[in-house]
Amino acid sequence: MSPLPSSPPVPSPALRAADLLHPTIAALVSVIVNYGGTFVLVFQAARVAGLGPELTASWVWSVSIGVGLTGIALSVWARAPIITAWSTPAAAFLVTALAGVSYPEAIGAYLASAAAFVLLGLSGGFEKVVRWIPPGIAAALLAGILLPFGIGAFAGINIDPLLAGVLILAYLVLKRISARYAVVGILLLGIALLVAQGRIDPAALELKIAIPVFTAPAFSINALLGVALPLFLVTLTGQYMPGMLVLRNDGYTTSANPIVAVTGLGSLLMAPFGAHAFNVAAITAAICTGRHAHEDPRKRWLAGVAAGVFYVIVGVFGLTLAALFMAIPATFISTLAGLALLGAIGGSLATAMADARGREAALVTFLAAAANIQLFGIGGAFWGLVIGLLAHLLLDARLPRRRTRPAAGTATHPQPTAPEAPHV
Repeated sequence: MSPLPSSPPVPSPALRAADLLHPTIAALVSVIVNYGGTFVLVFQAARVAGLGPELTASWVWSVSIGVGLTGIALSVWARAPIITAWSTPAAAFLVTALAGVSYPEAIGAYLASAAAFVLLGLSGGFEKVVRWIPPGIAAALLAGILLPFGIGAFAGINIDPLLAGVLILAYLVLKRISARYAVVGILLLGIALLVAQGRIDPAALELKIAIPVFTAPAFSINALLGVALPLFLVTLTGQYMPGMLVLRNDGYTTSANPIVAVTGLGSLLMAPFGAHAFNVAAITAAICTGRHAHEDPRKRWLAGVAAGVFYVIVGVFGLTLAALFMAIPATFISTLAGLALLGAIGGSLATAMADARGREAALVTFLAAAANIQLFGIGGAFWGLVIGLLAHLLLDARLPRRRTRPAAGTATHPQPTAPEAPHV
């Protein structure tokens, strides 16, 4: 069993007050995109399970608080922007899966899945798999996963031309004037525009503190095979794998083992209150791991802490703030996310295509990941990786030299050769 590392890999330089702005804004954008883009799946799953307002609020509380605390702890320990999130593919799976089991059985399935992640993190096996993936394939996979979000930034013009057009134009102008403040600027400008249009009403916000509700778990073979096992697999392939590749792509070599173990332990503790699973983030993490968060990679861990704080605040007020984020127009969310991820998409593509020898395998990976293939209940990130690795093995992997047998009657002892010229 591999021991967990006990010290951060890179020493962090002295911090100044000015270092807080960009990591905090990047974290806020990440949190807004996460709640505004995917949290509706949690509410849909709660509706399918027949949960009332109290149990739904407890689910929001547990997953938000758990994500926040694990993200803060891991970012401080590793001095890296470890952004944690709830499992989006798992939430999508639960929209249909919870119809076939009771809520206590679902809680038991959450506990079983979380325990499996703790064991996986302590075993050290997942880290070996992550390190085995070639850098070009990893970068191409990440670019393919993020590509739909980049396209979504411009597709919003079809739905809301004014809002999307203003954000895109402002981003380009700010990029020319001051690249560091481009994302900050479009966030503030977009919110101001929505308030001016009356599409967001801050005065209508009533903060209500969420109260967690404990549910005793129940265990059944049906729930373990029908909920726990798929929950484990879709979270592993759809969240942990691309999430670790996001960190690797931006130069962070933090071991996957403690991340899997700590998030698994957090899920285990929060499961009785409704949390289905949380893990290292992938898409929203890319907003916080690149240069938008801070020019100095050693200070981007502050984005992980800030994101954790925002998640805890949302969790304390339960449905109130989550509903506010979900009420933000989808066009604003998609355009903001796509523009914030442009740097990550461009950097990943540059890394993927840098090696001419592996360029075609990287291109196959990129396109396969962007296609978002869905087979056997497993998402596009996994199949993009499988197809990419297969292309890498067939196109780029070096085959062993074939040894030829000497013809009959030929001497097999070494023949004298001319001396080698000395290496210069």
